[in-house]
Amino acid sequence: MAREIFAIDEWYHCYTRGVDKRTVFEDVSEYERFKHLLYLCNGTKTVHRSNLSASADIYAADRGDPLVAIGAYCLMPNHFHVLIREVREGGLSEFMRKVGIAYALFFNKKHDRVGNLFVKPFRAKHVSDDEYFKRVAQYIHLNPAELFEPGWKEGRVGDMHRLREALAAYPHSSLPDYRGVLRPERVILDADAMDLIADGAPPLEELVVEALLYYRDMSR
Repeated sequence: MAREIFAIDEWYHCYTRGVDKRTVFEDVSEYERFKHLLYLCNGTKTVHRSNLSASADIYAADRGDPLVAIGAYCLMPNHFHVLIREVREGGLSEFMRKVGIAYALFFNKKHDRVGNLFVKPFRAKHVSDDEYFKRVAQYIHLNPAELFEPGWKEGRVGDMHRLREALAAYPHSSLPDYRGVLRPERVILDADAMDLIADGAPPLEELVVEALLYYRDMSR
């Protein structure tokens, strides 16, 4: 896949994984730390997480002007996905750089390791229109399916109702925010993007096969 040249007001599905496919989120506190960084690193000001205490303080911190708009995200044990629109020139790359460095510093210190944590450069796929944009957001939210239905990537889902409920309850993606769960981390997401994604979102059953084909194409 050729590396994207990012344009202002265009949406991109960005993702990367741990080096050597290693686990990068080993417990709940690490997922939470990364979500803090999705908020804190999205701004022109430098905000040090260590200077903030409670989550309420973190999600109210003054970050300056935003670098990007975030439409959806999902954190998995060894990788993460973010749907991003660049709102200032160079903002998308700067945001991804800040998040990656800040989390790697935290993770490496905690686990007494050195070196890169995430594969570089991150990968990105341009999202070309509004309808496609809505579907990509849901593809991102479908990522945890492999945790609940191990055969889903081969097109096998044993219990669609159970999968739907498990995805809705998965705390490390933005899907609960779209389901109306009131969480402090909802402010990570761009309000206009949420309105667009939520308007006429296709049903899960329709998306499962599409998502499989989408991710196979991305992995080429």
